[in-house]
Amino acid sequence: MPAVAWGVGAALLANTLYSVGFVLEKRALTRLPEVSVRRPAHLLRQVVTSPLWLAGSIALASGFGAQLAVYRTLPIAAAQGIFVSGLVILLLLSARLLGERTSGRERYAIAAILAALLMVVLSLEQDADAVGHRSPAPLILLVCVPSLAAGLSLYAAAERRARHRHRLPTTGVEYGVAVGLLYGVSSLAIKGVSGVLPDIPALFASPYPYLLMCTGAFGLVMSQAALQRCRASLIVPVCTTVTCLFTAVLGTLAFGESLPHEPVRLTLRLTGTALAVAVLLLMPKHDTPTQPDQEPRELLPHEP
Repeated sequence: MPAVAWGVGAALLANTLYSVGFVLEKRALTRLPEVSVRRPAHLLRQVVTSPLWLAGSIALASGFGAQLAVYRTLPIAAAQGIFVSGLVILLLLSARLLGERTSGRERYAIAAILAALLMVVLSLEQDADAVGHRSPAPLILLVCVPSLAAGLSLYAAAERRARHRHRLPTTGVEYGVAVGLLYGVSSLAIKGVSGVLPDIPALFASPYPYLLMCTGAFGLVMSQAALQRCRASLIVPVCTTVTCLFTAVLGTLAFGESLPHEPVRLTLRLTGTALAVAVLLLMPKHDTPTQPDQEPRELLPHEP
């Protein structure tokens, strides 16, 4: 089987594992007491007591393993276009297992995602797409460190706004963007690891394992608190879209991968990426407050 086919298969497997993992974690979090990023040790003690949450974490970890195989066989931009397709699986699972309903705009976003996936897959060609494996460490740090700082700052700002009592209920867009930046850095680190392995000394001499530890620690705490407060059917798609766009744009530049030269393949690749941007723009920033079925009626004088 061609390497491209293996890469596409591994990407679809990673999508499934990620979607299952997020949904299981969300379902577990709905049954747990409220968690807070201000008490990370308490948060971890709470979640590890849930077998359902542990099952979700194992699924997510397995998705990272599949992602390593993807980055060894597919260009970064193409891989991200396929990863976005995982949003469809996530939305279907969240509706089935979590009872979360999608809005009309979110359904349009699903259609855009499917079209983007098809375009990116059609833009792939086994012998024409070069896969980059190495990037200078200073360049990776120049890209990743400011992105980590931006993600943490955005999350802290979202936390401050969420504490306002009269604010509209958030759908999780701000949280999703913040966590998406962290996972974007993690995705670049996974890409770097895939190019260094199996040279273990070179791996630990690179910044990649340390970036993974940093994003893993912060991402775990931040994502769990956000998942408990917001709909998985929106926060995860926003997070995934930001991660994919971040990795596709900055990863392609950092690892020296070029876009297709043929006009048709280039158009397909760029249009698929543009549709992924449309997914994020279509997402509403606030949930509509639920209205009671009817107004309370006044009691007549003879009624108790």
